[in-house]
Amino acid sequence: MGLAPILQMETREFPAWLEVLLKEKFFNACLDHEEEKKNEKNILCIDCCLSICPHCLPSHTSHRLLRIRRYMYNDVLRVEDGSKLMDCSLIQPYIVNSSKVVFINERPHSRQFRGSGNFCNTCDRSLQSPYLFCSLSCKISDVIMRQRGLSGFLRVCISLNLTDDEGGVDMFLCQALACTAATEIVRKKRSSLSSTCRRVTTAVSSANTEAPANFFNRRKNTPPQRAPLY
Repeated sequence: MGLAPILQMETREFPAWLEVLLKEKFFNACLDHEEEKKNEKNILCIDCCLSICPHCLPSHTSHRLLRIRRYMYNDVLRVEDGSKLMDCSLIQPYIVNSSKVVFINERPHSRQFRGSGNFCNTCDRSLQSPYLFCSLSCKISDVIMRQRGLSGFLRVCISLNLTDDEGGVDMFLCQALACTAATEIVRKKRSSLSSTCRRVTTAVSSANTEAPANFFNRRKNTPPQRAPLY
């Protein structure tokens, strides 16, 4: 079963953030920060149910955030992060920067004759033993078909912060906040400088306009004088 049938299933247990996770095209440029560097949308805000870029983080610092990564040109998430939100067991993991990751969606492949071996329960992709699913979406499809819901799949997650590959505070977040703060300071300085320049230009222009007028007014009020006779 592909992704579309999963999302079309009527289940009150299917949360909005999970639908965004499965459907969103991550790593596209953020339209709110088109002129900024490193503006790829590679973070999912669980509370707002939308994808954001690092420059959006100051508005989401108190929210649950899930960082999306790339592996073999496909979106993946860390097993450690994903397991806080859902049951990621039996999904074949891969190692990226010393961390286990799983694919979010099924990857295209040619379905060959299913012989002996271990295969994905949903899409028949060849797997290593003892894994049963090649991706998160394949497991979700199987869970919905078997249980008609996701109650046993989803987990209660109160807090989810961005972390690095060693589990510490993500420097990615710190750098983004610092970059945003620096950008804001530069904008304020430019705005202040621009305002000062406008005031100076206005004052100079006003002075140049008033000077000739004052000169002619003084000549009008001065009585005429006769030229000296020699």
